[in-house]
Amino acid sequence: QVQLVESGGGLVQPGGSLRLSCATSGFTFIGYTMSWYRQAPGKEREWVADITGTFKYTTYANSVKGRFTISRDNSKNTVYLQMNSLKTEDTAVYFCQTKYSPTTWGRGTQVTVSS
Repeated sequence: QVQLVESGGGLVQPGGSLRLSCATSGFTFIGYTMSWYRQAPGKEREWVADITGTFKYTTYANSVKGRFTISRDNSKNTVYLQMNSLKTEDTAVYFCQTKYSPTTWGRGTQVTVSS
């Protein structure tokens, strides 16, 4: 059974930083691309970033490119999202996803950017 547990969210001022983590279990972590998504109040869930399994190739949404960095530790079955230069529009619940089971979602972690 695939499990995804996001953590690391919180309240931060504009321009600040946060590092999100997603601990996973129930599948062969290194074999699959991992993604971060986010959902702001009243909006559709949107894709943020991807990282492939073995070679760790990354791609980003234009809205976060240059500010966010996705990474993974295949020995810990964990994916991370380093978020710098945060803006109020980054406020959302952040979720991770595995391409092994794209319809499985965790509870997410709330990120609030506000002064």
